[in-house]
Amino acid sequence: MLEIKVKTFKELTLTELYNILMLRSEVFVVEQDCVYQDIDGKDQKALHVLGYNSDQLVAYTRLFKPGDYFNEASIGRVVVAQNQRQHKFGYAIMKASIDTINTHYNETKIKISAQMYLKRFYNNLEFIEVGEQYLEDNIPHIAMLKS
Repeated sequence: MLEIKVKTFKELTLTELYNILMLRSEVFVVEQDCVYQDIDGKDQKALHVLGYNSDQLVAYTRLFKPGDYFNEASIGRVVVAQNQRQHKFGYAIMKASIDTINTHYNETKIKISAQMYLKRFYNNLEFIEVGEQYLEDNIPHIAMLKS
């Protein structure tokens, strides 16, 4: 089971921030072989959702209120450690993120920029694709909305 913590940027400890950046780098830069600027100056505005399994950070997202990233509330940097994906932690961290947006921002409309190969995963969470596929950091993505 995933233990969830939700924190603002200022509430993060140095160790938590280090572990977040390490997990994001492991998956988005190394595993996906994608050179991009992960540290983008937006973490300071985000709410951070950390998922722990046995005191180890294994899942993470960052959340934005409407207007801070998209016009709608949004979830980004959705990541689960490769050696933990068999536990379906992606669903757990996303459900916690959706619930956090509902409670912290009083919003139900959520926009994401999803990697195309994860479209069905997000469809299962009631996100629907909007618009055309596009490249973001040379990876096919699609905008998706949940109302």
